[in-house]
This record gives sequence, C-alpha cells and structure tokens, in this order.
Amino acid sequence: MYHSLSSSAGVLQSTTVRGERMKRMSDGFSGGARALLLVALALSPINTGTRQKATKMKDCHYSLLLASGRRLLLLLIAAACSGLVEGAYNTNSGHNALQPAAVPPPPPPQRPLGPNDPYFDPLTPRNVTALVGKSAYLTCRVRNLGNKTVSWIRHRDIHILTVAGYTYTSDQRFQAIHHRETDEWTLQIKWAQKRDAGDYECQISTQPHRSYFVTLNVVVPTAEILGAPDLHVDKGSTINLTCIIKYSPEPPAYIFWYHHDEVISYDSQRGGVSVITEKGDVTTSYLLIQHAELTDSGKYSCSPSNADVASVRVHVLNGERPAAMQTGSAGLSNSSVNVVVLMMVCLVHSLVSESLILSIAGRRRPSVTNR
Repeated sequence: MYHSLSSSAGVLQSTTVRGERMKRMSDGFSGGARALLLVALALSPINTGTRQKATKMKDCHYSLLLASGRRLLLLLIAAACSGLVEGAYNTNSGHNALQPAAVPPPPPPQRPLGPNDPYFDPLTPRNVTALVGKSAYLTCRVRNLGNKTVSWIRHRDIHILTVAGYTYTSDQRFQAIHHRETDEWTLQIKWAQKRDAGDYECQISTQPHRSYFVTLNVVVPTAEILGAPDLHVDKGSTINLTCIIKYSPEPPAYIFWYHHDEVISYDSQRGGVSVITEKGDVTTSYLLIQHAELTDSGKYSCSPSNADVASVRVHVLNGERPAAMQTGSAGLSNSSVNVVVLMMVCLVHSLVSESLILSIAGRRRPSVTNR
C-alpha cells in the first residue's frame, strides 16, 4: 500500500513538472502549433521508468498503445515544427525568440532648399577633357553662396586641394580661381598628366555638405594613317594617304607630310602633289600624289603639331597584283573580293530558304493510309 502511494506521488510530481515544462515550451509558438505541441507532449511517455515498468509487466495492450503513441508523437511534432514557417517564435518571447534580419535604417532625408540656401547650377559641364601637358579647368557655378565656402576635393584619395581661394596641397599645379561676375569656382590644374584623370568634388560648406562632381579626362592626341602599315598601288594611279588626328581638344596648328624623312614640297618639279586638311573634333589630312611612279615608293609620315608621328610604307608596283593592292588609290580594297563574298552570301541564303520551304511543304502534305 505504501509502495503504491509512493509511486502515485512520484507520477503526480513528474506530471506536474512536465506540465510546467510544456507551458514554457509552448509559450513561444502560435496558436495552432501550440495546441499540436501540447497534445504531442501529453501523449509522450511520462519517463523512462514507466516504459521499463511496462516492459516488465509484459502488458501487450500497453505496449501496443505505447508504440502507437510514439508514431502519433512523431507526426504531431512534425506538424508543430511546420508552424515555425508561419512565424512560430514570437519576437517578444525573450532570449529564445528568433530575431529578424537587421534592416539598415533609411538615409536621413535631405533638407529642402530654402529660398536663400546656396545651390549648384546644374548646367555646369560635368565632363572635362584636357590635353596632356596643357592646363585643365574644372568649374562649378554656385548660386546664393552667402557666408559659405567652396572647396575642391580630389575624390581618388579624398584630398582637399583648395578651400575658397587658398591651396591646401604641396602640388603647386593646383589653383582655385573665383569669377565673381559669374559665381564660378574654377580648379586649374597646370601641365595635366594622365594620373590627374578622375572625379573631383566641388563642395559647399553647408550642413550637410552639398557636392557637385566633375570628371576629368586627360587624353593624348593620336595620329593614324588609314591602311597602314603597307599600301600597294599601281604605277600611274593616284596615291591617296589619309591621316586622322583623334582625341585632340583643339585642331593641330599644322600637319607636315614626309617622304623618306624629308618634308614633301607641294610646288616641286614633280608636280601633282596636293594636301587637303579638314579640321574639327577629328582632324583629317589627305595627301594626294597623282600619276604614281616607282620612285614614289617608300615611307610616308604624317606629323601633326600636337600628336606623335604616324607612318605608312607605300609600294608602287609595275603590273604585280598582291592581295593588299589598291585599286586606283590608297585605302580602297579590291572590289572583286567584295563581289565574290556577296555572291557566296546570296548562294547560301538561297539554299537555306529552299530547304526551309521544302521542310514546311513536307509537314503540310496530308498522309495517305492504305486500307
């Protein structure tokens, strides 16, 4: 009798402890998941001793019920775990709550411009191209500056170059220029180099700072003769050499043509030599030599005032027909090659079209069944 009462008291205490644990575990779950979890815990064995006692008793009915309870327990636990997908843990359930991913705070809103606040003129150019060795000028136009200051900052290394009219760098190539009549603040870079290319920030000392970015491109003008390095022409035809000067902020002051490193004279006894130059964003110079002779073969050079020399070697042939031969003048390809290529393209196109037509006709033809 005493042993039975002790066992009952132990079971009651275990059940009470388990009930408190069930309540703590289920507090963080949503409604449906909490109910399933409570049922699953209720059907689970009280403790290991109960399971061993059932085995000793060899109670077949209890063993079957216990096995069924295990299977039901697994199903209910799976259902309870699926409730996690719906947000099973409450974010207010203490240290065990799953915290959502941190979301960065939105940037502070920009304070709207007042009627007297300084601002940048948006029409100021944002891209500037300068020639190597020449001065580069970067400008920002500030309206309503008031008692604020304007600074120029090199964005590559966040180096303050100028503040108002003062220079804050040991590189004396940088200088600030203020044009009061136009409200322009100009950063001058003397003897610009390739390393000077990049973004520069014109900044107003407001809170927060207002910035206007200008990109500097430093270019080296290049000269190119079309058809280089070798051109072939027939004897008696016209040699037409075309020299193109690119990436130059301004057209070259002059362009000299050389033959065998000697300046070509346009009024020589040979005659038939002329030069046509078209200046613009891209400058083009044409050297025309009529009635080509064998002595006109050799190296020709185009030398602009603001770019490196470009050269080509001309071969005047007496009846030979090499692959790179000009037809009539330099720079023109052999037209017979273009004709052959065009004929081959037309042939391939006709064959492909015929194949597609036959394939479509074969699919649309009705099938005949033998009866």
